[in-house]
Amino acid sequence: MSERRQPSGELVTIFGGSGFVGRQVVQALAKRGYRVRAAVRRPDLAGDIMPLGGVGQITAVQANVRNRPSVERAVSGAHLVINLVGILKEAGRQRFEAVQAFGARATAEAAAKAGARRFIQMSALGADPSSSSAYARTKAEGETAALGAGVEAVVFRPSVIFGPEDQLFNRFAALARALPVLPLAGADARFQPVFVGDVAEAIARAVDGAARPGAIYELGGPQVRTLREIVAYVLTVTRRKRLQLALPFGVARLQAAVIEYADKLSLGLMPADLVITRDQVRLLERDNVVSADAERDGRTLEGLGIQPRGYEAIVPTYLWRFRRAGQYSSQGSEISSQ
Repeated sequence: MSERRQPSGELVTIFGGSGFVGRQVVQALAKRGYRVRAAVRRPDLAGDIMPLGGVGQITAVQANVRNRPSVERAVSGAHLVINLVGILKEAGRQRFEAVQAFGARATAEAAAKAGARRFIQMSALGADPSSSSAYARTKAEGETAALGAGVEAVVFRPSVIFGPEDQLFNRFAALARALPVLPLAGADARFQPVFVGDVAEAIARAVDGAARPGAIYELGGPQVRTLREIVAYVLTVTRRKRLQLALPFGVARLQAAVIEYADKLSLGLMPADLVITRDQVRLLERDNVVSADAERDGRTLEGLGIQPRGYEAIVPTYLWRFRRAGQYSSQGSEISSQ
């Protein structure tokens, strides 16, 4: 394990620093005293991260992981570099290969060229070079690029991440508000939801030097649940009664193909919560939980000294808005059928 260091105003460049996970990482590092440079595609939309630190402690610069010159400018002078950039579905120039494989390679190689002390790559549980999912394959390619770029590197593979802006609990709560029946692909697939604040803390501790160089950490929360159980929990919290319809994978892939085509016809204007892709269906064919090897080797949140927080203590604090009467819903009321 590397020696832990005091920040002493060291500069950390974070690609994707204005995103769901990025803002939490920025805040965790600012509290530790690091200077933070958030490398984002639209700096003009990243103003909300500035108040997370002291005056001048956090800055935003323009960079696109698909463009090497912009990446190299963003890491110039940085002591540490973090890449959080990833996509769940392809759109326009945002392709899995370009963002998750080439992007990881470009940021890691730029970090090495700039003389950064450490590079941190956020991947995902399920990353696999032989996966039928392009998302999972390119995540694995990104890991390989990060670990082979010639800079000390650490990789984090979180399970599905939850928090106020998540795309798991919020998505199904929105679907339950709009649909009388919830079709589920991979209803029995197992997940280990991990809190965004715990993921950010793990990354911050890796910046401090608490993580093993060259290691791949797998991050999961304290609960392992099937997708069916997660959706049932969402329905309980939002006080809605909806039928869950488990779809065979063949039917789910066909449904996804139709939705993808409809989304293209609408020029991408379909509500995001309604869109599911064939690649996402392929991901649901495998469980998304921390491996026994990672637990044995201490490559987990607990191995970094972090006690993971469960979703049941946090999710209700932001799902209340999906109840029929919002935060004013009576705690003792029956589950609404509306």
